[in-house]
Amino acid sequence: MTNYREVLRLQKLGLNHSKIAASAGISRPTVIKILRLAQAQGLDWHAAEELSDRELGERLYPKGTDEIGYKMPDYTWVHRELAKPGVTMQLLWFEYCERLRDSGDVPYQLTQFKKYYRDFAVQTKATMHIHRKPGELLEVDWAGQTAELIDSDNGEIIDAYVFVATLPYSGYSYVEAFLSQTQESWITAHVNAYSFFGGVTRILVPDNLKTGVNKNTRAEIVLNKSYQALAEHYGTAILPTRVRAPKDKATVEGAVGIISTWILAAIRNQRFFSLRELNEVIKEKLHTFNHKSFQRKDGSRTTLFAHERISLLTLPEHAFELATWKIATVAFNYHIVVDEQHYSVPHEYIKRKVDVRLTPHVVEVFFEGSRISSHVRLHGQRNQYCTVDAHMPPNHQQYVQYNGERFRNWAAKIGQSTATVVEAILTGHKVEQQGYRACMSLLKLSDQYSSERLESACAKALVYSPRPSYKAIQTILKSGQDKAPDESAAHSKFGFTRGSDYYGRGRQ
Repeated sequence: MTNYREVLRLQKLGLNHSKIAASAGISRPTVIKILRLAQAQGLDWHAAEELSDRELGERLYPKGTDEIGYKMPDYTWVHRELAKPGVTMQLLWFEYCERLRDSGDVPYQLTQFKKYYRDFAVQTKATMHIHRKPGELLEVDWAGQTAELIDSDNGEIIDAYVFVATLPYSGYSYVEAFLSQTQESWITAHVNAYSFFGGVTRILVPDNLKTGVNKNTRAEIVLNKSYQALAEHYGTAILPTRVRAPKDKATVEGAVGIISTWILAAIRNQRFFSLRELNEVIKEKLHTFNHKSFQRKDGSRTTLFAHERISLLTLPEHAFELATWKIATVAFNYHIVVDEQHYSVPHEYIKRKVDVRLTPHVVEVFFEGSRISSHVRLHGQRNQYCTVDAHMPPNHQQYVQYNGERFRNWAAKIGQSTATVVEAILTGHKVEQQGYRACMSLLKLSDQYSSERLESACAKALVYSPRPSYKAIQTILKSGQDKAPDESAAHSKFGFTRGSDYYGRGRQ
């Protein structure tokens, strides 16, 4: 029982409400309430001394009144507010306490606040659970049961895997069959589901399958890069279920069971020869499933979804485009090689490992999370080059405008042997542009060793091969073979013949 006499005594000593509450072991609002009632009854410390504890309590709280004066919250309002995104029980409790602070009424503690709400929900048969707010969650999974296709060529049975996405608030669902459970199918299913719903939820709840989640522990969650990119594109957060905790995704687990009966079991005797044909029938059955009336409450999943849809986030202007990721090392020519095609990056990243994001149309290069290069993806002929001038070192940019004709003209100025080598390089590929890199490297050798030595090295290389490589000419220059005496005079018209000097060496 509250010691009212002690409250009045401490107030007589000049202590403030907080200190009185701490000393008497009661809440500050209770202190305010007691002092306000005492003032209304004309009671102070001296008057209280003449009364027994029972008499003092009856003076402060006449029969028929609540001793402490707790104020019951408006749980109809609480229930309605909980349906709004981001609203929690604790937030509503804080607002409830704030409203009672000035009036002097005593608020219930959070535990009682929640307990009375649960009682309210049971008494009024409230069907909306706290954690099922419209537009907040989308739960996704593969159904355990598969559908079947028939191979029209050999009659073999082909399994079709069924993707299910469910909105927990309304139970509204999306279903689609795929030929595999690959990452491409997984991502495509999400894109199609968002398009079907016409919006995006704030949270996406998948299972811990490898096509979406690389690691899920108490310490951290590591998502697959393509799955993370999907979340960023649609502005949603991915919160995988805990390992071996199916209750974290109970709605979709339940929907999978119902859909297995309503759709997969219902079509078990039908024969399908294409995935498109199967999905057309699934679409019809799904429409019936979503419009079927509830058994224990009014309406259907579709009618609830009509209210939920306005709470969904807006779809981005363009649908997400599936991307795959690879790791590449920037070569000394400041290009990376992806699927036998070459793409430039800034020359500062030579020898660095970079992440490459590939879509059917675009190649993006990232270093430590920052995009450093982007190209239109090359298709068709192998070993094509996509080069941005700004990626080149300054001393390379002067050669950007070179083409086959300019390389030929430059080589002719050096000498006949150099011209022959350049022509051999340019005509030695199916596409002339494939030889530009070697010609440019050859051109730079003249800057390093002089035009005369380059011409001599080309002449030396042509003795051994009609189509000498850039590497062979570079080796001749590095070893100084171009400076050695010409031994061609020792060659007779019949071929390579050893002269008299060779045979006389033993007598010297």
